[in-house]
Amino acid sequence: MKITVDTNVLVRGVVRDHEAQTRAADKVLKDASLIAVPLPCLCEFVWVLRKVYGFDKSDIAEAIRVLVGTEKVATNRPAVDAGLALLDAGGDFADGVIAHDGTMLGGDAFVSFDKNAVSRLTGLGRAARLL
Repeated sequence: MKITVDTNVLVRGVVRDHEAQTRAADKVLKDASLIAVPLPCLCEFVWVLRKVYGFDKSDIAEAIRVLVGTEKVATNRPAVDAGLALLDAGGDFADGVIAHDGTMLGGDAFVSFDKNAVSRLTGLGRAARLL
C-alpha cells in the first residue's frame, strides 16, 4: 500500500511513548510500499518534537535525515534540505522550507519580522529582509 503519513504516526515511531500506537505506526511504515511525507507534516514533526518532547535540534535533524534517506519515502527533498540547512544553522526548519518554496514560486526574497530567521537565512546566502 502507498500511504501519506500524518505527523502523529512519525512522532509515535520516534518517541515510542504509546505502546499500541507505536506498534501500529511501525507496522504501517514497514508494510507500506511508498510513504509520502508532505512538507507540512515535517514542519509539524519538528515543532512537536521541540515543543512537546524537548528534543534537541540536532536529534530532530538526524531523525529527518534517516526518514528521508529511506528508499520508500517520497518528499520534496530540495525543500527538506533547505529546512535542514536552516535547522543546522540554529534556525527553524519551517522557515527554511518556507523560504525555499517561496523562491520556487517566484519570490525574490524571504521577508519576516523574525530577526533570527532573516539572520540565519542571509548567513546561508539566501535573500532575506527584516521588516
